[in-house]
Amino acid sequence: MITPGRKDFVSVAVDESGAYTNGKQRKQSYWRKWKQLSSLQRSLILFVLILLLISAIVVYPGLLTRWGAQSDTVERRRDDDGLLSRGEMKSGGKAVLPEPPSEKKGSRKRGPPALQNRSQNKVNGSEAQKVDVKVVVEDGNKSLISWRGAAIKTDKDTDAEKKESEDSSAVESRLEAVREAFRHAWKGYKDFAWGHDELKPVSKSYTEWFGLGLTLIDALDTMWILGLKKEFEEARQWVATHLSFEKNVDVNLFESTIRILGGLLSSYHLTGDALFLEKAKDIGSRLMPAFNTPSKIPYSDVNIGSGVAHPPRWTSDSTVAEVTSIQLEFRELSRLTGDPKYQDAVMEIMRRVHKLEGKHDGLVPMFINTNNGQFTHLGVYTLGARADSYYEYLLKQWIQGGKTETELLEDYMQAVEGVKKNLLKKSSPHDLTFVGELSHGRFSPKMDHLVCFLPGTLALGAHNGLVAEHMELAQQLMETCYQMYTQMETGLSPEIVHFNMQAGSTQDVDVKPADRHNLLRPETVESLFYLYRFTKDKKYQTWGWEIFQNFNKYTRVDTGGYTSINNVRDPKSPSPRDKMESFFLGETLKYFYLLFSDNSDLINLDTYIFNTEAHPLPIWPKAK
Repeated sequence: MITPGRKDFVSVAVDESGAYTNGKQRKQSYWRKWKQLSSLQRSLILFVLILLLISAIVVYPGLLTRWGAQSDTVERRRDDDGLLSRGEMKSGGKAVLPEPPSEKKGSRKRGPPALQNRSQNKVNGSEAQKVDVKVVVEDGNKSLISWRGAAIKTDKDTDAEKKESEDSSAVESRLEAVREAFRHAWKGYKDFAWGHDELKPVSKSYTEWFGLGLTLIDALDTMWILGLKKEFEEARQWVATHLSFEKNVDVNLFESTIRILGGLLSSYHLTGDALFLEKAKDIGSRLMPAFNTPSKIPYSDVNIGSGVAHPPRWTSDSTVAEVTSIQLEFRELSRLTGDPKYQDAVMEIMRRVHKLEGKHDGLVPMFINTNNGQFTHLGVYTLGARADSYYEYLLKQWIQGGKTETELLEDYMQAVEGVKKNLLKKSSPHDLTFVGELSHGRFSPKMDHLVCFLPGTLALGAHNGLVAEHMELAQQLMETCYQMYTQMETGLSPEIVHFNMQAGSTQDVDVKPADRHNLLRPETVESLFYLYRFTKDKKYQTWGWEIFQNFNKYTRVDTGGYTSINNVRDPKSPSPRDKMESFFLGETLKYFYLLFSDNSDLINLDTYIFNTEAHPLPIWPKAK
């Protein structure tokens, strides 16, 4: 019922935004409830929410990846609609892809791809496949081992393999350089001196000493060791068709023994070719008349055609080094032929020298008389010319014979002590250890390049069980012999040096004008070979490489061959002497090759002993 005069009406609320009003009321209700909570309650709730959020991120890391993927999908869709993709350059509308990260400088990941992929998979969370890997330490190096037991290559492995490859390449490069040097020298000999004793490379001619193809025979085993088959076959053919000892010619007993007899015996052992043994028997028997003396000390010279032997025309003496450095070769000839006469003759010399008076703390004079068998020129002691290889052969005979001849070892050990007591001094300013000479009680700081055989001999003795001090002394003397090269302007050693011993000296080495020549000698390279073979210290190869390069720089002749030079102190004009000694091919280049090789079985020093001309002869098997 409607009462007149009264404005009665119905109020209607209109929701202009649909669910907005109710939602607002709910939000306000939630807010009022939140405000009604105490501060402690609000803090606890926030803490729980944050904890749940962190847990979700840790447990579900793939969410971030999927979100990123969704974003990339949206972006690619935008690209499909005609927009430039990321990484494109807006230049003429042409898209330029960015450089792959693995190819960018400084961005390449180290290590093999397998390791990189494994790391990437681990980052991908749920898509990763877990790999059980453990670290094993062996010989100081870490290695990764998979659960299957397979070794996983590491960066260190890869670097080691790369270094090994580089080292192998460097070794082969140096070996080939020596082969090339030999071929170059051989070319000169073949072109200008074929079948003769020694090449004169500058004048493109030759010199004759014995007329027996000395350079060719001296180089036979070098060619075999270097693997120069073509050159070796050429030389062998000459030996087979042209080498004859039926000649009316005087030869030096020592030089023909170490070069010709030693070279033929070595070539026989390395090749098994009976041709060389037959030639060795021939020359060996022709040298025997030299031993027919009243004292059993051989004459220095013998005519291999007539069989007449004699001392030099100016003296009845022989040098001690010459008569005591033929034993290795004649002993081996007896072993091969079964004829004891060769060994008996040379060992009689050693027995007599062992008993002689005139030694000084094991050091011997330089000369011995062939009539009475006594030392002459007493009071002069050196490890240089005329005495050097006596000391070398004491040790090497002992090793050759199976280390049973105690008198030889006793003489060697006493001699080394004599060197240390009487001849060993230090230079100034660098305290280089050197071996001088003693003359009637007076010390001279003179040292021949020939003395540089001593570091190698000392090292060989130490390798065969002698005192460790010998190896220490060998290393000190090796440094000195190297300095004899490096302190010269050409980097090549002179024939003789004098060491300064006065305080305040500016250079360790002085060289007299008459001693400045270099004959392409092998002694320093020989000792470098022994020191490297026994210590594996790469510095000895480095030193040898420097010397080899200087030989190439200052002694190589363009048309073929190498020449000795007059002045190692003048790099602008070293002044060639126009002679290539046979030992350059027989010894110097052979020792360079062996020095640069890392193959210890290439002339194994437990199987072979080198004669003083670098011809390897077998160490005798021990008697059962």
